[in-house]
Order: sequence, then structure tokens, then C-alpha cells
Amino acid sequence: MDTDFRTLPDLAVRTLGGSVVWANDESFSERQNLILPAPATFDPGSFGHRGKIYDGWETRRRRAPGNDAAIVRLGASGVVHGIVVDTAWFKGNFPPEASVEAARLDGYPSVDELLDATWHPIIGRTAIKGDTENALPVTSRRRWTHVRLSIYPDGGVARLRVHGEVVPDPARFEIGTVDLAALENGGRVIGCSDMFYGSPNNLISPGLARTTGDGWETARRRDTGNDWVSVQLVGEGRVRLAELDTSYFLHNAPSWATLRSRTSGEWSQLLPRTRLQPDTRHRYLLADAPPATEVRLDIYPDGGMARLRLFGELTDAGRRNVGLRWSAAAQ
Repeated sequence: MDTDFRTLPDLAVRTLGGSVVWANDESFSERQNLILPAPATFDPGSFGHRGKIYDGWETRRRRAPGNDAAIVRLGASGVVHGIVVDTAWFKGNFPPEASVEAARLDGYPSVDELLDATWHPIIGRTAIKGDTENALPVTSRRRWTHVRLSIYPDGGVARLRVHGEVVPDPARFEIGTVDLAALENGGRVIGCSDMFYGSPNNLISPGLARTTGDGWETARRRDTGNDWVSVQLVGEGRVRLAELDTSYFLHNAPSWATLRSRTSGEWSQLLPRTRLQPDTRHRYLLADAPPATEVRLDIYPDGGMARLRLFGELTDAGRRNVGLRWSAAAQ
């Protein structure tokens, strides 16, 4: 993929449903901090009974041979394009080396089953730096459900980011109407005009936004243009209902919005220029929408959106393509 893999969604993040299901040690700081959505913070005056409090996962000082490790269940299974081992604020207590393995266990495996699973190396033992976003590309194009971070020999990691593409199970699209844009279903943001205050990936993330920070927000425009975001749908489908959610955007919501769609070539209008209200979940039925693989949301002139939902059904061609991606990632 001809892009920085860090622009792809984080498949491990807590807000997508990720969980750190096991770690052999978390003496100083809890393992679940690894997948928190916000960047790690640091308070020089924060100390607890166990010592300095860090916003990350930190193990004890190892006095015996071996190394420490943690297993993360991805919020959505997919193809991993790169890993970020972020050691922010860990300066004298970071691990000098790390490696990452991956496994595919569908369903709901127990910790014991995960520990007994076959793990495949996707990043070999690599030197990393302290207080740094260590970005490590992955060449495997198989679908994974879990990753295991190993650190050598011990120390602290602030965040683990697992950037990639969701590969959805084709069976979930046989039940009828689904959100064709949803990140957890395999939708993907492929372009936007601006993301000054928030990532456009937030638009298609699970659940309702709880603050403006959970949405996509652009800078204030000082020209005559407008902002936009383009979403690649799970596959070719017909959108029947659109939800444009401005929740929590009280004084910075867009005034108007349009929706257009296409498979290739020219755009077709899905929703004409429509007035939006602040802090509101707007729902619009879309009649006679043509098949499409891409939908573009334009907002006028700028502002913030919490969520974009595009409910519909895949076409026969769309279902075939989803099935082919699922099969290819199983190799």
C-alpha cells in the first residue's frame, strides 16, 4: 500500500473492541493502558504505592532469564500493515528490543487456548527507542485476530497500535441491511480535505460519540471552499438510509451537507444539499440509490461530525468481492 500505514485504522484500539486479554506481568502499570485511544500523558508528580505512575504497561525489573509479553485481541480481525510500539515517556525504563507475533483464532478463545495457539512472527526481534513512536512495517497479508507483543527483557510500553484493514466475515452480510461504511464491517476512509482536530476514521467507528473528540472536526475555513470525506464501502452496495450525526458539536457543526456516490467515474447524488442542526442525529431515507463502492460526504463550510452511518445491502458483485478478500487473507 503506497501510504504511511499509520493512516490506516488501529485494529487493536479499545474503542473498536480491542482488549489486552493476558500479560505475564503488570507490576507497575496495567496492561489495558496499551490500547487506550488517547496518546499517553505524563504527570511528573504522580506516584503510588508501587512507584511512579506511568500511562502505559510496565513490568517489574527482571532478575531472571526470559522476557515479558502481552496478548491483544483485535477489535476487528484483519490484515496488519504495520505496528507502532510507542514508548512515550518511558526514558530510563523502556525495553531495548521488541517483537510481535500474530495468530488467527476465530470465535471466543480462552486465555489458555491462546497460550497454546500457533503464533506466527510478523515482526522479528527489533531494537526500539525510548520515548518514541517506533513504527514497524508488516509484510504478511494474512488475516489475524490476535497479536502478541514481546519485550526484551522488561520495561514499559505506553501504547501498542496495530494498523491495518478490516477483513469481514462474508456471512455477516447475508442477514440483510447493514452499515456499509462501518469500520468494523470493513468500510474505510480513503480521503478527506482536513483532519485538524479529529481523525475521519472516528466517523465510521463503533458506538455513539461521547465528546467532540470522538468525531471528525476540521479547521475553520477562511476561503470559499468546503470540507469533505470519502468512504470506501465494504463492497458494492445500495445505501438505503444515511445517518449524519452532529452529536456534541454545538457551536461548530456544519450548516449543510450533501452525499454523493459512485462505483467509478461520475458521482451520483444521494442526498441533496440539506440543512443540519447542531448536536443532532439526522436520518434520511434514500430512494432509488444506485449501486456504489464509494460515498463522499461534503460539509459546508467546515466543522465537526460525530458519526456517518450508511445502511444498505451488498449487491451480488459486492458479496463476491467480500468473499474473495476473506479467502485471500486466509492463505
